[in-house]
Amino acid sequence: MSTLLTRTPRRAQPRRRSRAVGIDARPGFLVYGLLTAILLGSAYPLWWSFVMGSSESSARGDTWPPLLPGGRFWINVGEVLDSVPFWLALGNSLIISSVITVSVVFFSTLAGYSFAKLRFRGNTALMVVLVATMAIPTQLGIIPLFMLMREWGWTGQIGAVVVPTLVTAFGVFFMRQYLVDVIPDELIEAARVDGASMIGTFWHVALPAARPAMAILALFTFMTAWTDFLWPLLVLNSSNPTLQTALSQLQSARYVDYSVVLTGAILSTIPLLVLFLIAGKQLISGIMQGAVKG
Repeated sequence: MSTLLTRTPRRAQPRRRSRAVGIDARPGFLVYGLLTAILLGSAYPLWWSFVMGSSESSARGDTWPPLLPGGRFWINVGEVLDSVPFWLALGNSLIISSVITVSVVFFSTLAGYSFAKLRFRGNTALMVVLVATMAIPTQLGIIPLFMLMREWGWTGQIGAVVVPTLVTAFGVFFMRQYLVDVIPDELIEAARVDGASMIGTFWHVALPAARPAMAILALFTFMTAWTDFLWPLLVLNSSNPTLQTALSQLQSARYVDYSVVLTGAILSTIPLLVLFLIAGKQLISGIMQGAVKG
């Protein structure tokens, strides 16, 4: 009996920590490897363009292209600046992309809020018609749109590129789908009880809640307007081009210097990279803020 009383109790064995699941789980080697492969695969075309744009023209015929850039990049930059009206085209692209982005984001948010939270006759029918227009290819409307711009005397002017894209059906649909759930109806009713007008409710209630979606829409709209080629090529002339149409003149001759062409492609990509570096952090923080508030 005494031996039973004097026996020391066993030490409790520490419990093994269970693997974290859900939001607390840390990604493993496979996830990091997959993300690294995607990153390298996405960045390789841009790096290859820079390497070939800074090398001799004869390097493009090699079986294995060089992996390190050469020393002709700034020489090719000078050739690009001498061959096309680069600075005029850059200014036109900045003006067109900025105006289109601001207009699309503002009008899409305004219309999306109306479709999402305002009750009026024909709301659903108008939304169905709006979505149906997205199924029509843009190329089908180029000829009548060009005839209209020629009748108005806008051909050769940047207004002919800006006006047809001041608002998009996708932007309205995107903002409507975002605002229909992120803004409670009780919040709008409370604002109206406090005496806010319809515009005041939109400005003080809907607009702050829509900022994450507005940032995403602005980024994609700017990219689309910046890289647009077909419509500016048709409606503008060589004396007043956008950046993409101006760089297309580099390969209009019988002999095409691909190192110069790729240098021009790199120069046209730099503004987009700068935009991502400046707005990327704010864009991600806005998305996370909207997700937490939602």
